Amino acid sequence: MKEEEKHFLLTIRICLAAVIVILAFLSVLMLPLLDPSALQKAVAWTTRPPDSKWSAPDSLSIKESPNAELIHYGQELVAHTSRYLGPQGTVASISNGMNCQNCHLQVGKKIFGNNFSAVASTYPKFRARSGTVESVEKRINDCIERSLNGTALDTASMEMKGIAAYIRWVGKDVPKGKIPHGAGIADVPLLNRAANPDKGKEVYESNCARCHGTSGVRHPDGKQWLYPPLWGSDSYNTGAGIFRISRLAGYIKMNMPNEGGVNRKVLSDEEAWDVAAYINSMPRPTKDIAQDWPELSTKPFDHPFGPYADGFSEAQHKYGPFQPILDAHKK
Repeated sequence: MKEEEKHFLLTIRICLAAVIVILAFLSVLMLPLLDPSALQKAVAWTTRPPDSKWSAPDSLSIKESPNAELIHYGQELVAHTSRYLGPQGTVASISNGMNCQNCHLQVGKKIFGNNFSAVASTYPKFRARSGTVESVEKRINDCIERSLNGTALDTASMEMKGIAAYIRWVGKDVPKGKIPHGAGIADVPLLNRAANPDKGKEVYESNCARCHGTSGVRHPDGKQWLYPPLWGSDSYNTGAGIFRISRLAGYIKMNMPNEGGVNRKVLSDEEAWDVAAYINSMPRPTKDIAQDWPELSTKPFDHPFGPYADGFSEAQHKYGPFQPILDAHKK
């Protein structure tokens, strides 16, 4: 091909590219004529930051940490809490036999599995439930006293140091003050009715009982649960965060039945709410929570115990419908 022809073709390509850019620019300018909000949406799309993705660090890399031995011990404690701190614990007998990872799936690493990704990045922080600024260690003991229905660890103990070191290691790559996508528990869209324990019982019998039964299933080692009990004397108490129905529904929606891989949603939103209502309607240990939520107006919409700063009943705060409560709080 002659040099002149190459130059001509290059000029054509440049002109075509310029035409495409101009047309794209004109189409954006025309957006307000078609939809007044479209330009704003288009600008937002081009300027919004990328979603904050989080991947849990590989446990094989723990050995690279200067406190690797302590982190490994903490990971073992989260995975098999009951072997060390349960009714037959080798260190102490201070909990109900559940493991931390019964609530914090995959040793606190699963997306929307109540993972530890945002703990190191957000603690110490003020928590309205206690009305104080809390440390990571305080948060750990809250879980032990509530979800494990146990007795607080000595904050100077190797067990506390190990668990705290592991939790901080899991979230080590999250910038301070940031909460990555998939942290904690997902929010399930509200129902326009109260969650129904009777309907939830049917969901439980069809989807949950084959693993959890009516009182959990013990591990062959006899020291921990293979499938933890969801009610009764060995389950979480009434002070646990998961006793709030929205938290349990979100946990169930994204993770249960735990047999379909990563965040395979088996249940509908309604089924998740109803089965959460059924589980939390069943008997379980109680906890004195008289000192919780010193400022009543900060109580969550689904906190199941009064008194409240609004005029809604305990039953509605526990089972819903919740939108009227939220609407009233906005006024």
